[in-house]
Amino acid sequence: MLLLIGAFLVLMLVGVPVAVSMAVSSLLYLVFYGVAPDIIAAQRMIAGVESFPLLAVPFFIFAGNLMNIAGVTGRIYSFALALVGWMKGGLAQVNIVGSVVFAGMSGAALA
Repeated sequence: MLLLIGAFLVLMLVGVPVAVSMAVSSLLYLVFYGVAPDIIAAQRMIAGVESFPLLAVPFFIFAGNLMNIAGVTGRIYSFALALVGWMKGGLAQVNIVGSVVFAGMSGAALA
């Protein structure tokens, strides 16, 4: 465990990005302590990122960028501002109304 934390801290102090330093320190731990066979470690790493719900994240970002380029986001913001912008705490309510409109457009109940 000391190797894991030590390698992570050293890599962070050198200036390596957080994700890379976490991956390298975890691989060092697996190599030195032999917790699991190499093939199982590789399979578990791949299984963590091939989750179907994680696939939605880049597509939501892509859809947001498309709507921003097309100017839809500005119009939705102006519409929500016209509806509730005059009320007390109007900016927070504009956020909620805008989120409701985006959720209705994308068909996501949790968006």
